[in-house]
Amino acid sequence: MGIGENIRLRRHMLDMTLEEVAARVGISRQTLSRYETGVISNIPADNVEALAKALDTTPAFLMGWEEETSPPPELIPIDSDHFKKIPILGYISAGLPLYAEEHIEGYTYTDLNGGAEYFALLVRGDSMNAIGINDGYQIIVRRQEEVENGEIAVVMVGEENATVKRFYATDSTITLMPQSTNPIHQPQIYDLRKIPIKVLGKVVKVEFSL
Repeated sequence: MGIGENIRLRRHMLDMTLEEVAARVGISRQTLSRYETGVISNIPADNVEALAKALDTTPAFLMGWEEETSPPPELIPIDSDHFKKIPILGYISAGLPLYAEEHIEGYTYTDLNGGAEYFALLVRGDSMNAIGINDGYQIIVRRQEEVENGEIAVVMVGEENATVKRFYATDSTITLMPQSTNPIHQPQIYDLRKIPIKVLGKVVKVEFSL
């Protein structure tokens, strides 16, 4: 695994938030999130050392150097059955498969299992901030083609990028309802006879990440 994946997995193992680790290192939450997702891969040496100290491990372990891959004795063993590696999708467009390389900005881990398929999505904008899905946060999505009315879904509208909204359907219309403190965001109502709507999945978890 790369350094970003090692940082994120170790943080999850210690049950620490991005804010907690970033505060100990002296960097912003956004910067730490970019380290974890691989958006920033050239991490300064002093930050690697500070991260290792904050995460109670060694720089060699975070760097994944082969000669020092054995974790220190106090490191909690990784339960591969408990954590599942899933892709982080920076955006989703209608012309490409869901897991196309152009969509994937990195990988993360989830403890959600049960045989379902999951992906993470980076949230952009404030259309769902009233329920805690803020700009820059990361959501975990269970891939499914149908959701119940009132559930939070990732939806493809025509040929546009995917959007995250509260979902309501009738026989002929789909309403995508924002949950925002910003009045600029209004309900989006679509006539299914004119615009194709595709549900990509249900939002099952919100994380403080990119």
